Amino acid sequence: MTLPDLLHSASPLTLALLASLVGGTIATTVGALPALVVGRLSPRASNAMLAFAAGVMLAATVFSLLLPGFALAQPMFGGRKAAALAVVAALIAGGLMMAAIHRFVPHEHFQKGPEGPGPERIARVWLFVFAITVHNFPEGLSMGVGAASGDAAIGLGVTLGIGLQNLPEGLAVAMSLAGLGYSRGRAVGVAALTGAVELVGGLAGAGLLAISQAMLPLALAFAAGTMLFVISDEVIPETHRAGFGDSATAALFVGFALTFFLDVAIG
Repeated sequence: MTLPDLLHSASPLTLALLASLVGGTIATTVGALPALVVGRLSPRASNAMLAFAAGVMLAATVFSLLLPGFALAQPMFGGRKAAALAVVAALIAGGLMMAAIHRFVPHEHFQKGPEGPGPERIARVWLFVFAITVHNFPEGLSMGVGAASGDAAIGLGVTLGIGLQNLPEGLAVAMSLAGLGYSRGRAVGVAALTGAVELVGGLAGAGLLAISQAMLPLALAFAAGTMLFVISDEVIPETHRAGFGDSATAALFVGFALTFFLDVAIG
């Protein structure tokens, strides 16, 4: 039996786990591995890598989640206007969920500093882990929804896009932790651990569709909302705080354009 046959016969849960494992855990770990041997990244390079990841995430949000969700919602809701309202509502709901998590989970950004309740009571490395977990869960959720959708184009597009952005992100996270004084091995291990969080998100995404496959359009839009919040509230501000906004913007454009090209070419 060939690999395509195996994937075709796999359950939605298996596909969600596989997508979040490859696009999340493995991609993040592979991206972090060079931190074991390379020197310290400059702030400009680190910001450019994260901005590139933001561009990839933004393109995946629009072309692999939001637009497919709207297309699937139109026959379900009987027209473009009703479908658009439903998709927008789900998009906002995803953003509101992330805003609530962001408010009540203590975490610390590499440049923006600590946020959430009581961060002074938690070891700094775990504040970073919580921050990246808040960031990575929506990615796993998106891959889980896409892979469990039954549409190979949606699943592959989301997984490739998120996997692509996890490569530079994994390296940026590991190098940032190493720059804060953690051993290179521990920095890579923490980066890999945050990638493993995407498995949990993948399970949650598959669970949404296990309740009802009819939820697919709204689940895609909900996942898009979680991703959009992370891009806007977490990633882009981080890349502009060190005074390298021009290079960060250019890197975001490159990431967006590359992901758009890959999405169209695959489609």
